[in-house]
Amino acid sequence: MPPESQIPTASASQGRRFAIRLALFYSTSFGLLGTHLPFFPVWLKAVGIDPGWIGIICAVPAVTRFTSLPFVTAAAERRHALRAAMIISAFAAALGFALLGTQHQPIAVLLLYIVTCGFWTPLMPLTDAYALRGVARYGLSYGPLRLWGSVAFIVCALACGLAVDVITARALIWVIASLATLSAFTGLLLRPLDDVRRKTAVVQGGKRLLRDANFVAIIVSAALIQCSHVAYYTFASINWQAHGLSGLTIAGLWALGVFAEIIVFAVSPRLSLHPWLLVVIGGASAVVRWSVTANEPQLAVLAIVQLGHGLTFGLTQIGVMNLLVHHVPSHQMARGQGYYAATAGLLSSTTSIISGAIYARYGEGLYYVMAAMAGTGALLMWSMRHRLTAQPQSAASGG
Repeated sequence: MPPESQIPTASASQGRRFAIRLALFYSTSFGLLGTHLPFFPVWLKAVGIDPGWIGIICAVPAVTRFTSLPFVTAAAERRHALRAAMIISAFAAALGFALLGTQHQPIAVLLLYIVTCGFWTPLMPLTDAYALRGVARYGLSYGPLRLWGSVAFIVCALACGLAVDVITARALIWVIASLATLSAFTGLLLRPLDDVRRKTAVVQGGKRLLRDANFVAIIVSAALIQCSHVAYYTFASINWQAHGLSGLTIAGLWALGVFAEIIVFAVSPRLSLHPWLLVVIGGASAVVRWSVTANEPQLAVLAIVQLGHGLTFGLTQIGVMNLLVHHVPSHQMARGQGYYAATAGLLSSTTSIISGAIYARYGEGLYYVMAAMAGTGALLMWSMRHRLTAQPQSAASGG
């Protein structure tokens, strides 16, 4: 990060407006995720697509994270156009989801979903890069801004869970498409942050980042922990539905996890632990969470385990965002986010494709593989702790 003296000053009112508009965009974007993650696989099953194809189709977002996404983030950074890239991505994704509702054949759904995700998956890294630039510029914290996305995730997941019990599952795609459209229009409220252009050359920035062993260790270890959620994201709703849980109960289980995540984001500015330790705790918690989930726990135990999402996802997210702020210059943040997303995408797509076959044969035993991934990520971060501790720690724990 640049010295504080080099960060442009901005009024408190400008900071508040930035925070409100960004929180609103996070809300609509994660509201879309709140319907897509739990219920897109349910829609795929409802239109007659088998588990093997579901695993392949659900791997598409991860594939686009290491193919199209890095090019989009790098181009947005070179052109000083984060906001424009976010808006274009959001509108193109909304159109893609609407067109998906007209397709029911696996090949057609797969091809159209590839195009849709080519625009949609860069949106979150671009938004996080936009957010971290604003955090640095206005002296804000990342966690309290990001928590509004989690709040919207809960609200929309619960609403969609209620909808599953009163509408046909084949209509879920239209709920997803509607929220994608709302997110796109909300993006128009965001204000440009790229008016302050840095003279520092960024063309070779990506190469410098990839030569930094600390940066590479950060993104690989965090990707291993976050990608251990693949089985949960892809098959949890299907598995719970097969065990006789209602749509509302399924949405409630998702909401419990995100509620715990919200708490973590809210208290993140008060956390005094070094970011690398937050990531290690997140990874260790994931080992416990997936090991318990693999044993087909009763609903009461499952509800308790779901609260662990605040640690497995939330704490890891806060830790890695802090680490990126410490190790990636502000003018290279979009590129850094792109490389992180690409690493997670490569691992996630491979895991998603393999998980379809493993789930078809072993069911919930798939979660043992997820536990092993999370443990590997935690061990890698632990092994780098001395090098990472040597870096100065930011005062803003949330970013």
